[in-house]
Amino acid sequence: MNTSLQVARFTVAYWCVLVAALLPIVCAWIAKSGTLGKPPAQGGYDNSDPRSWLARQGDWRARANAAQANSFESLPFFIGAVIIAHQLGARQTWLDLLAMLFVMLRMFYIMMYVSNMPTARSAVWAGAFMVNVAILFVGYR
Repeated sequence: MNTSLQVARFTVAYWCVLVAALLPIVCAWIAKSGTLGKPPAQGGYDNSDPRSWLARQGDWRARANAAQANSFESLPFFIGAVIIAHQLGARQTWLDLLAMLFVMLRMFYIMMYVSNMPTARSAVWAGAFMVNVAILFVGYR
């Protein structure tokens, strides 16, 4: 008697979805770093009014917060593209490689955003977007 149990496995692309979902949290941590534990009256992070506190920040903290927002904005398309590619039966190796490339580009994007490199940041954003489009169509036949 052959009883085979098919177990779904978490692909590399699915792990990349998790990493991409964590990137906004990393950006928030960057924006708040060095201010946690300091009283709000001394410029410390104000957890009772976090959005207003972040809105008052400038320079790299403001850019980290903007990178956080953009990271959240990029998530739905990436998640959808990965799921659609899986449903279409995309070649797993290609899908995994593209998903890893997307995550790496998004990490570079965050670094360039925080470092105030707008031209390079925009180029990396465009590259990540094109990779995401490729993920969407990698399973198309």
